[in-house]
Amino acid sequence: MTYNLKPLIASFTANANPEKAAGMKAYMKGQFEYLGLQTPVRKALTKEFFKEYGYPDPEESKHIAEYCWQLPYREYKYFAMELMVRMKKKSGHDAIHLYEELITKESWWDTIDLIAPSLVGHHLMEYHEERSHYINKWIRSGNIWLQRSCILFQLKYKADTDTRLLSGIILKLKDSKEFFIRKAIGWSLREYSKTDPGFVVRFVQSHDLSGLSHREALKWLERQ
Repeated sequence: MTYNLKPLIASFTANANPEKAAGMKAYMKGQFEYLGLQTPVRKALTKEFFKEYGYPDPEESKHIAEYCWQLPYREYKYFAMELMVRMKKKSGHDAIHLYEELITKESWWDTIDLIAPSLVGHHLMEYHEERSHYINKWIRSGNIWLQRSCILFQLKYKADTDTRLLSGIILKLKDSKEFFIRKAIGWSLREYSKTDPGFVVRFVQSHDLSGLSHREALKWLERQ
């Protein structure tokens, strides 16, 4: 890897805040270590780094993401995701393999909820013909984070949402006992209700969703 991350690591380390880190770790149920860089600080440091050092070649971004995923602090994963979002239009056909890998490693909602709509969503819009393959594969995997990604990848599609596909995914997963699956079902429907409220109301009325999914799906509409 020729792209030098040492200045970034030095910058993140110099701005570490142990008190904030403890709170951030507690918020994530003690699962991950943090430097204590809150979002505005981390984004400012990342912006300075990109301004001074630029971006890597697209081919190298995969190795950078994998390297960041191995580093002990969660902030480096956030940096990797921001880099991938900035590089996504240059990532190419094979990027989906990286996204799949990162979804299943050190998994929690904070990584999946960016990777699914911002990276997988972009990829499966670009390579529309691959949707059925990956969606079927990920649903059958039994991995809740891959399944959550299936539900959320169209989150930013708005009028381009394939409602038949979304409906099929939800119906396959609606009986899951997993909180993160039920929550994602509601979130996906709630977001689409801003585009087509009638569809969402009809869908919720026609299917036996969990209480959580039902409440989340109608939350935005009930506030209007």
